[in-house]
Amino acid sequence: MVGSWPRSTNLLRAQKMKRAGKLSIDDFERLADPEIASLISTLNEIDVDIVTDGELRRDNFYSFVSEKLSGTKLMTMAEMLDVVEDKAGFEKLLQTLDVPAFSLSNPCCVGKIERRMPLTVGELRFAKQHTDRAIKIPLPGPYLLTRAMFVKELTREIYPNKEALAEDVIRILREEIADLIAEGVDFIQFDEPVLTEVAFSPAGTRTFMCASLAERGDPAEELEFAVSLINRVVKGFTKAEGYESAPIFGLHICRGNWSQNEAILLSGNYSPLANYLERLNVDQLVLEYATERAGEIMKFSGKQLGMGVVNPRTETCESPEEIVAAVNNARKFFADNQLFLNPDCGFGTFSNSPVNSHQIAVEKMKSIVTAAKSLR
Repeated sequence: MVGSWPRSTNLLRAQKMKRAGKLSIDDFERLADPEIASLISTLNEIDVDIVTDGELRRDNFYSFVSEKLSGTKLMTMAEMLDVVEDKAGFEKLLQTLDVPAFSLSNPCCVGKIERRMPLTVGELRFAKQHTDRAIKIPLPGPYLLTRAMFVKELTREIYPNKEALAEDVIRILREEIADLIAEGVDFIQFDEPVLTEVAFSPAGTRTFMCASLAERGDPAEELEFAVSLINRVVKGFTKAEGYESAPIFGLHICRGNWSQNEAILLSGNYSPLANYLERLNVDQLVLEYATERAGEIMKFSGKQLGMGVVNPRTETCESPEEIVAAVNNARKFFADNQLFLNPDCGFGTFSNSPVNSHQIAVEKMKSIVTAAKSLR
């Protein structure tokens, strides 16, 4: 699994009620528990080796931190339009998103950020009650969080720039990693989809959902900033440094996963990112390869590949034979024990705009498992 799974109608209704203050967090958790248990049971039955909880408690893969962090406010893109100075630029961003502006939410920094509670430890504890398989915990990466939360009109009185905000983001993520390792996490995946925007977007355009419009302007400087943040977050926790309890650390990037319309999503192979990805102190790169927009397989020295072998946005299910053929091509570049098979991205990145149905997601995961067993 990469992370997200489509939410049921009941869970979507409960999320809406919680946000409106009509349902307490505890009551929401009680409603979410059986749905997560059911999903994990399905993944167990399918025989998925590394599972997630589907991120079913989350509004999206990164906005959920607003419930856990003081100093943040969850705002829809429509609400943010009221506060940003560059309204024309922000409206252009909204026009590129093939979803209603009210359906995407962003955690905005409005004060000093601190962990009121762990971000994902509760998710890990619950998942461990329902499976003996390896569990992956997806975490929003430090570059994503910094760039998303820094909305200068709301943030600059507390943090003068995003570099200042990043210091607290790093501290908070390191606290979270320490807690997850203490709970026996198997795999921590940092989600950093914005890296492809930095590398592939035409100058002056924005195609992702993140708030910040204040990059340095030079993609190389932005990517160096991202590498620095990620390496500082994992420093001292990795297998390479001899940390005995180290989980697998992965980094996931994609080219957009909010629409089934491939034409509006980013395109480009990994060449512009290769130098930066190889310098990340992570074990695995979890990458798209089931879409032609990702280009040809590339070798990344010293890295495992979490190879995307099914497209989460299409209704046609890839056959095990197609997956085997794709993996055999990747074996020219990676040893067998360096290859992990997964979807390109999640199946339900944003609660209100999942990219597929539960049943199609199940069938795609079954194809991955069948292909893996055949290859073994």
